[in-house]
Amino acid sequence: MKRIVVLSDMQIPLHNKPAINAVIKFVKDYQPDELFCVGDEADCLAPARWSKGYAAEHSNLQRDLDETTSIMGKFRKSVGDKPFHLMRSNHGDRIQRYIERDAPALATLRDLKYEKLLGYRDLSITYHNKLWNFAPGWVMGHGDEGSTSRYAGGTAVSLARKIGMSVLCGHTHKQGIIHHNTSFNGKQTTSLYGFEVGNIMDLKQATYLKGGSANWQSGFGILYIDKGKVTPVPVPIYGNSFVVEGKAYKW
Repeated sequence: MKRIVVLSDMQIPLHNKPAINAVIKFVKDYQPDELFCVGDEADCLAPARWSKGYAAEHSNLQRDLDETTSIMGKFRKSVGDKPFHLMRSNHGDRIQRYIERDAPALATLRDLKYEKLLGYRDLSITYHNKLWNFAPGWVMGHGDEGSTSRYAGGTAVSLARKIGMSVLCGHTHKQGIIHHNTSFNGKQTTSLYGFEVGNIMDLKQATYLKGGSANWQSGFGILYIDKGKVTPVPVPIYGNSFVVEGKAYKW
């Protein structure tokens, strides 16, 4: 059986630092066969469209990217030389969109591509620019490829119904699984999953939240793949701990 740990949206430097350190320790102990990340590992506040003309546009983007590279490097070290896959995301796209809007002459420069700026090739992290088929009947996306639902798992299952394959994603900061079946003449014809893996952010730093609260769920995910069959398992983070297969990680 193949075991895959799926990292959720961290939005570094708005990440939950103690939780991230605990997840790194868990990955090192657990030694999954592969490591996935659904994207939004970096927040990229400076080039965000709503930062334009405000102090946030002049924040230290290089510092934030360096911190992201450092943390992703720790995850790479924790899993050794096993496959590490990362999905593109709307926060990561902010840099390219900013360049295209305000400095289009620089848009084709290879060294300004997001994955290059983060040094992912040097970390042997495979960067995916579009939906990626990682197992029979399953794809990984970021979660912004379709419409957004207010319900945990709803965004993923909506995309699954659209493309006809089960979907693993992030983006919504929610954690949940929704299962969609169709049948004809008493026989099941399709069975799809939508799995959203949550977030590992520090909500106190998400100053854009009204009243400091949101219908978000902290956590990450695990996939078990046996003979082509994928079993998705959410790992919720409650307060200062999470539990995987009976072992608790606390901070």
